Amino acid sequence: MPVSLALVVPAQPPRRRRSVTRRPLHRGHFGFLRAIVQGMPARPMWERYLAEEGEIEDEAPAMAATSAPDAVEAAAARFAAHPKVRRVTAWLRGELAAAAGRAERYGMARLVRVDFRQIGRPGEGLPSLEDFAAEAGLDGFSQSEQLEAYRARFGRALEREAKRAALMRRQLEAIDWLEGKYAQSVLAADACRAWLADTLATRLEAAGVGTLSDLIDRINGLGSGWARGLPGIGAGKARAIEAFLSSHADTLGKTIGAHVAVPRRRRYAHELARVVPRGSNDAALVPLDKLVMPAELDGRSGAYRLPQARCLISAHNDYEAVLSWLRAKQGLPPDQVARLRERRRDVSTVPGPLDWLNWLSNTQRAYRKEAERFLLWALLARRKPLSSMDTDDCMAYRDFLAAPPVDWCAPRSRERWSPLWRPFEGALNPRAQRYAIGVLANLYTYLNDKNYLAGNPWQGIHVPRSAAPELDVGRSLTEDQWIFVTGCLARLEPTSANLRLQVALPLLYATGLRLSEVISVTTNDLEWVSLAQPGTGEREEGWWLTVLGKGNKLRRVPVPDGSIAALGRYLESRSFAADPAAIREPGGVALLGHATDQAERAPWARRDSAGAAAGLAATTLYRQIKRFFQACAAELEPADPRGAARLASASTHWMRHTHISHALAAGAPLEAVKQNAGHASLDTTTRYVTTEDARRMAAMKRFFDSEK
Repeated sequence: MPVSLALVVPAQPPRRRRSVTRRPLHRGHFGFLRAIVQGMPARPMWERYLAEEGEIEDEAPAMAATSAPDAVEAAAARFAAHPKVRRVTAWLRGELAAAAGRAERYGMARLVRVDFRQIGRPGEGLPSLEDFAAEAGLDGFSQSEQLEAYRARFGRALEREAKRAALMRRQLEAIDWLEGKYAQSVLAADACRAWLADTLATRLEAAGVGTLSDLIDRINGLGSGWARGLPGIGAGKARAIEAFLSSHADTLGKTIGAHVAVPRRRRYAHELARVVPRGSNDAALVPLDKLVMPAELDGRSGAYRLPQARCLISAHNDYEAVLSWLRAKQGLPPDQVARLRERRRDVSTVPGPLDWLNWLSNTQRAYRKEAERFLLWALLARRKPLSSMDTDDCMAYRDFLAAPPVDWCAPRSRERWSPLWRPFEGALNPRAQRYAIGVLANLYTYLNDKNYLAGNPWQGIHVPRSAAPELDVGRSLTEDQWIFVTGCLARLEPTSANLRLQVALPLLYATGLRLSEVISVTTNDLEWVSLAQPGTGEREEGWWLTVLGKGNKLRRVPVPDGSIAALGRYLESRSFAADPAAIREPGGVALLGHATDQAERAPWARRDSAGAAAGLAATTLYRQIKRFFQACAAELEPADPRGAARLASASTHWMRHTHISHALAAGAPLEAVKQNAGHASLDTTTRYVTTEDARRMAAMKRFFDSEK
């Protein structure tokens, strides 16, 4: 019999308007088809093997009068008959037939195309042996006699069923053979486009996700909201992709972490720490606390190492030396570390030798970042120990800072626990380059002084100062913008978080405090002072706030009565006395605390156990102020698009610049503003003096207008 040419023509894949699976066949495809051939319920088999195809809704619910078993059977039949299930099943049979045809197994190609469930369906018109015996009055006969009578009555139907069963066995054997020959393993290095629909692959590629390995890293790195910001990939599609990757974890060699199924606010610190295990890859871009240095690059035999017997620190390699330098910097006070430990979401981890890296001061974090970058560059780009770096290496790193490769960069939002974390956000401007070089020179000076190294290769290396930008004093609000912002502030809904914001923003504007300073001050730092004016006998009375600022320097800043009145109302909402001087809480009460109505407004969120007197994290206040400025910008957009764009960019540090600029413009003495801001030099403060420039611009505009 001639063979039909249709058998060797590759079948068309199913329409992928909503599907995420492409033409290649993985073992899940064979498992699903094998289950369908054996008559297993289609829905659970679909969810087990082809979850990435998407969910299928039941289009016609069973009638209420239908019995439970009949309803289940009807629902299963409807699912199996769903157009999408039938289309995918037909596509699979066509793909296998085409594969058999390419192998010149034409009989097998015909066999796998046939749906033998439609031939002599089991049970169709055939009663059970017991029912037949009862109906025929054969209850008193032997089983062999009953079977003989049964065959005499239903012989033709039984032959068809036996033939169907035999052909089904042959079809299953054919599927097994084809699976062994054509099933492709889903590998981490495979491009997303090899397994996902073109539309999805295009969107993932636009986000920098080219391979399945990249995709798993993104999912692990961002958690349950990894698909946010990717158009066309909603929650259902995201869960289907996760199920697809999880079902092939054995061949991918990478798994989706359990933390992905838990919202970020409910994850424990020790769970996040396991996402990228320490020392998982000595050639990867990982943070300092996850880095395990290769023995040949750890600096034990560095070119400029001094004998260990002369070393004044107990560091035996470069990693330990960097940690020694970092720990020598001014850290957080012990009581603040204790408060942070209480708030940390890590109830099961016993503190280890590197646990102190979780409680760094702002200075230590900034220094860690620069040392971390240089250490990673030395290991991965230069393949040299830190203690073998010479001046040529340092100049090469200076050039590297101006243009780090793309794979070394990631947005700041990629946290340190995430596999998406990278040491850079992008190229460093000359000012940031100078800072990095200064920090590294400080590191090497420390190692020289401690007799760990014999020299400092960073001496004499500079970034051209002519290229350095001046301080950006333009990052401040105009007086009109500040008036607009205060109006928006007054109209906020009366929640605990908004009441905190109504205290925080005016306080930042009135005092010029840094973010790290405003979250650390307590009621104990406020003092009512009465001062005598020299030569007049008059007294100046008011509130002063003592602040521990940059460089561990104390300064006192006057606070207006209006800010104290707003603070009093806020303290009362937290069940404390309105007068800061009347509060007798040990250690004082943080001026800015946690929301007290969290349980009512967000019952799903984690409860804070630090207490009403504890302060909040800097990131919490920063994000709240950023969101507020963005909401103000959206309101201002129709009337003032340029002003709205500035407001959308504003942050907590803009309030410091705004305080200095507005105070100087109002005629405040330069020395007074310098002391408020905590500037080390008047030169820094004078850069904010813009009133003369404003007068000059106004005069020139009058000249421009006169020329028209």
